[in-house]
Amino acid sequence: MMTRKLAILLIAVLSAGQSVAGEWDFTGFVGVDTQAFWLDGRYPDQDDYNFSVLLQPEAYWRSDEGHQRISIVGFARGDLQDDERSHADLREAYWGYEGDDWDMTIGINKVFWGVTESRHLVDVINQSDLVEDIDQEDKLGQPMINLNLQRDYGRFELYVLPWFRERTFPGPDGRLRTALPVDDDHAIYESSAEQNHVDLALRYSHYFGDIDIGIHVFEGTSREPRFTVAAEGDRLIPIYEQMTQAGIDVQYTREAWLWKFEAIARQTRNDSFLAAVGGFEYSFYGVRNSAADVGILMELLYDGRDENAPPTAFDNDVFVGARLALNDASDTSILAGFAIDTDSQETFFNLEAERRFGDNVSVELRLRAFANSEPNDAMYTLQRDDYLQLGLSWYY
Repeated sequence: MMTRKLAILLIAVLSAGQSVAGEWDFTGFVGVDTQAFWLDGRYPDQDDYNFSVLLQPEAYWRSDEGHQRISIVGFARGDLQDDERSHADLREAYWGYEGDDWDMTIGINKVFWGVTESRHLVDVINQSDLVEDIDQEDKLGQPMINLNLQRDYGRFELYVLPWFRERTFPGPDGRLRTALPVDDDHAIYESSAEQNHVDLALRYSHYFGDIDIGIHVFEGTSREPRFTVAAEGDRLIPIYEQMTQAGIDVQYTREAWLWKFEAIARQTRNDSFLAAVGGFEYSFYGVRNSAADVGILMELLYDGRDENAPPTAFDNDVFVGARLALNDASDTSILAGFAIDTDSQETFFNLEAERRFGDNVSVELRLRAFANSEPNDAMYTLQRDDYLQLGLSWYY
C-alpha cells in the first residue's frame, strides 16, 4: 500500500513538470561500500563483513520564470549479507512553488532541524533509516504538504504529514542488531489509523543578532518506537505511539565560538520526559599558516525518559570531538569523537573521513567502536560490532 502511494506521488510530481516550460538537470552517484568487523558476531549467522552496491539517481527541474521547481532523489542499496539492508526509497519527489514571501512543497521531502553535533533531538519530521547508519542521520523520504511564510520578524513553517514511515532495522543475520531481531512486518500502532494517521508540525525560526533560534511543536506518531517481546519470545515488535513534542534549538555565534543547544519535552500515553543536549565548537582557522581549520567540540547530553519510552543510549553522556577541514581542492575532512556515559563509562567512538579524487570520485572512511558496556547497558548488543567501513562513489 505504501509503495503504491509513493508511486502515485511520483507520477503527480512528474506530471507537474510537464505543464510548464523549464529544463531538467540529471545527476547522482553509484557506489560500493564494505564493512569489516574484526570480532566474531554475538549472534548466529552473522558475517565478518558486509558488501553493498549503492545507487542514488537525482533529477531537478525549475520553471523558466523560476517560481516552480521539482526535485526527485531516489536511493537503493543491495547488500550481499543482510536482506533487510537491501532496500530502496524515494528520498525526495516533490513539487515546490516560491512566492515573494512564501513558499510551499507538496510531495516527498527531507527536512532537517537541529544545531548540535552528537545528537539531533529536535529533528522530528523524517524517519531514521537505521540500516544505513546507526547515527540516525540518514533519513527516509517523508510525504508532506509544507507551507512557509517569511516575515521580517521570523519564518513560520506548517507541515501536514499524511503517511507515516516505519523505521528500518537490521535482519536476524545482520550486524549492529538488537539481541532479539526486530519484526517490522507486525508493527503495532496506538492510532487506529496506523500508517495513515495525519501528523502536524509547526515551527518558528528567526535570528536576533548573533543568536539563531527555532521553536517547534509536533503532534502525531512518534518516529521512535518502543518494543515488546512477541508471544513466541523470539523477536521484538515495534510499537509506535502518539506523541506531543515541543522543542527548541539555539545557536550563538561569537567570533570563533559556536554555542549550541537543543531541548525537547515529549508526552505520550506511557511517559513524559525532558531531554537536552548542549555545548560548543571552537575553531582554529588557518592552522600553521595553512588553509586548514580545526574545530574542537564538547557537548553534554541528558535524557530523562524511563523504561516505558523508546530506548536511548544517551541519557547522561559527555561528547568530545574534533573536526579537521583541509579546505583543499579535494574537500578533505575528518571528524572524530567519542561519547561516554558518566554513570556506567559505556563509550562509543566514531571517526568519519572524506576525500574527493578528481571531479567525480569520492572516498569515505568510517570507524565505529564500542567499549565498557554491561548487560543492562543500551549498547551491550553492539559490543562485538566494532567495524571499519570504506565507501567509493562515482558522481555523474
